[in-house]
Amino acid sequence: MRRFGQNIFEDHDEQFSTDENFNIAYRKVKRIKGFYSHLRVYIIVNAIIIITNLNRDVFGKDIIYNGLSDWHTYSTAFYWGIALLIHAFSVFGPDIFFTKDWEQKKIQKFMEKEAQNKNKWE
Repeated sequence: MRRFGQNIFEDHDEQFSTDENFNIAYRKVKRIKGFYSHLRVYIIVNAIIIITNLNRDVFGKDIIYNGLSDWHTYSTAFYWGIALLIHAFSVFGPDIFFTKDWEQKKIQKFMEKEAQNKNKWE
């Protein structure tokens, strides 16, 4: 599938290389896809860690939950979860707080301030 996506981009590279909006959207989709891949690996690895900490009693029918109450069972998920939250914020977060409207307002504000300072001495 990855090769297919690259082929589409390469086939239409001439058409879209001048379209800045397409390039921005393409990079954004790649970042979102990277986050979901990270999330998938996080879930799989931590599920394996928790399952391996289940100790089965060979002679009985019950599962003994020895490893499920220990901190080391969940420490990987906890610290990796912090990294995953940082990754999520880097992908989704800036658009929440610093939107294009915010950027435009700040640029306009600084331009007005600069114009006032310039006109102040004239």
